[in-house]
Amino acid sequence: MEASVIYEILEEQIALVTIQRPKALNALNQEVMLGIEKTISDLIANEQVRGIIITGSGQKSFVAGADISEITELAYEEAVSFSLRGQRIFQLIENSPKPIIAAINGFTLGGGCELAMACHLRIASENAVFGQPEIKLGIIPGYGGTQRLIRLIGKTKATEYLLNGENINAETALQLGLVNKVCLQGELLESAKEMMKKILQFSSVAIANTLECIQAYDNPEQNGFQLEAINFAKSIASEDGKEGTKAFLEKRKPVFKNS
Repeated sequence: MEASVIYEILEEQIALVTIQRPKALNALNQEVMLGIEKTISDLIANEQVRGIIITGSGQKSFVAGADISEITELAYEEAVSFSLRGQRIFQLIENSPKPIIAAINGFTLGGGCELAMACHLRIASENAVFGQPEIKLGIIPGYGGTQRLIRLIGKTKATEYLLNGENINAETALQLGLVNKVCLQGELLESAKEMMKKILQFSSVAIANTLECIQAYDNPEQNGFQLEAINFAKSIASEDGKEGTKAFLEKRKPVFKNS
């Protein structure tokens, strides 16, 4: 049976992860979720990979949502476990020390929108359509959608879209701050790779320290300012920190060793 989540290593230590359930518009069932968890965990541990791009197979959909057939008969306790498991998997993405970019085309709804929002950056093709339509089914998002949508576009607009379940086209998503860039569909992967390459020219140590500080924002369990001070000290003490500051003073381009 063909795997539902595959990856390949591209140039410059970039991994491309593809969710492939084209007949179901790449909808998230438990097989896909397990595939995402294992693949991202493996790539985070892989020293040959410095950045990750996630996309969906085909031209119609990034991820069209969760597989509703798997949730309709869930009992209360089962539903809690189902939600927490999905949240844990998406937190793995959000908390990755390696940058993760979502390359988004077509339908990006429900769980698909939640997956995209868990990534650090998002590039959308012109045909991308976002939304949290769960309210129309008498339910709510379960993989972090109510929280991340607020963080990304603000409480006022997030409340509107969470309560009316309406779709968001690519240009509106850009205006709201839901995505970082909109491009032609044929340029999607190349745009994502170019964005990743710009990031990966810098030290992996500094990137990881920065991402950790960003994730501390509005986290009541962490003092973001204290963490910033600690990670600032770590970066200054790192070999790359010494190289970067020395190169600046010597007016030359730094040569980072990612250590």
